Amino acid sequence: MAWLRRLRDAWLYFTVVPAVCLAVSLLAGFALRATVQVERSRQQSVFDATWSVASERIDRLDKLIIAQDNVVASSVDVARVGSLAARWLPTAARETPTVRAVLVLDISRPSAEVRAFVSPTPGPEDDDFRRLLVQRLLPHMELHSPPEDQLRHLHRSVAGTSYLVSYWQRLDGERPLLVVVWHDVSRLVHEVMPQLYRELDRNSRMNVVDAQGRVLFGPIIRASGPLVSLPFPTTLYEWRLQVALTSAEGLEEKALRQRLVTLGMVGLAAVIVIAATIALVRAARQERRLAALKGDFVANVSHELKTPLASVRMFGEMLLTGRVASDEKRREYLQIIVSESERLTSLIDNVLDFAKLERGKDAYDFADGDLADVARRAIDNLGYRAERQGVLLEVDASPAPCVLDDRALELATMNLIDNALKYARGTAVIRVFVEPTPSGGALLRVSDDGPGIDAADRARIFDRFVRGKAAAEHRTRGSGIGLALVKHIAESHGGTVTLESSRLDPSGATFELRIPARPPRYAR
Repeated sequence: MAWLRRLRDAWLYFTVVPAVCLAVSLLAGFALRATVQVERSRQQSVFDATWSVASERIDRLDKLIIAQDNVVASSVDVARVGSLAARWLPTAARETPTVRAVLVLDISRPSAEVRAFVSPTPGPEDDDFRRLLVQRLLPHMELHSPPEDQLRHLHRSVAGTSYLVSYWQRLDGERPLLVVVWHDVSRLVHEVMPQLYRELDRNSRMNVVDAQGRVLFGPIIRASGPLVSLPFPTTLYEWRLQVALTSAEGLEEKALRQRLVTLGMVGLAAVIVIAATIALVRAARQERRLAALKGDFVANVSHELKTPLASVRMFGEMLLTGRVASDEKRREYLQIIVSESERLTSLIDNVLDFAKLERGKDAYDFADGDLADVARRAIDNLGYRAERQGVLLEVDASPAPCVLDDRALELATMNLIDNALKYARGTAVIRVFVEPTPSGGALLRVSDDGPGIDAADRARIFDRFVRGKAAAEHRTRGSGIGLALVKHIAESHGGTVTLESSRLDPSGATFELRIPARPPRYAR
């Protein structure tokens, strides 16, 4: 029947659980895909609408400027440049409100002589602009030979001031002339743009920024929806128009609500199923891990029981058959039998105490005692074993009277020394130190000079059935319950046990067991 249970568990873990997770994932994927497609369609429609609005407003400003350029072009007769003022100025304020001046330059000369300069409002800036035009702007204009009668625009920033000029070339006989229209950028920003864009205030937010992103017209836009940023293609091409529809925020909220409603139930079901699956997998893994640890525990305990029993049997048979050379050897063999018997008794006590702990029965017999006496008895029990391994047990025990269970603390002390004997390979001495604490309790310290305990093992070194990396690498036998039992004994006395191995210098290990003068639950 065991194999049927294993088969059922395998079918559950590897078929049903993945199938449920796959079904939930597919359902959630389809729902998410549908909502994403709806959201993309909505965003695309909003983006297209915003793009259309931005393109139309950009085109309107470009057309307005070009229309004024065409008015000026119809007034310029290169054969009679002196008549430019009479032909253009009467209608300039009405038909070309943003034009500050019109210039005609003879570009056949290296100095680009100004043949005509006409302005509706002459001022001191006119001479500055003439010099600026010839020295700074003219080199950036597209001039062709022979001249092409094609309207072009130059938009540049000079010394922090933005300039927009329209220009085209014409022939006066054999001489090429350049007609330049100087547009008032400040008037475009402060008068023309508010007129063109004022009707957008209700349904959108819009501004004009320069190449560095500085806002030149309109508010700062912090849009949650699509933001369209388009350059002026023909005239103010160093600037960009940014448009964000305010209606996109309402659409965004509506889409978010719809997405939450659509995915709410699926998400809740997915969370429940995934949480249940994780809990099931964790429980199964924990159960398998615990079963494996218990199997190792049984194997290790069996080996630990067999080793001292084999020694006791061997030396007992030698004594029984009389194959002993001398009385000294007889005493040695008897000492080995006693030592191995004590080791066997200690192991059985460990197992029995641990079995009580597992069943929740941890009765202790508290009485007045001295932790120093307990430590000396533990050392006497393990002295022969330490001598055989060539390890010196040093004890420095000052009287430390307190209320304790001497059998339990003797077992705990033996476990700590036993661990050092098994795992502290190469150590020549194991030090046991006992002293009273300032609060009236007692401190027991067991230290060695071995290789120390790996950093990865420190966090779980006191857990049941857990054995360190060194035990697996060197195949050191043990039950995995010694330190767990030490921890339980210390806590039952109201104390603690800690590993004081240094993280900076991991060589050696020191275990400290502290107990108070009187356990919290003890009563006389």
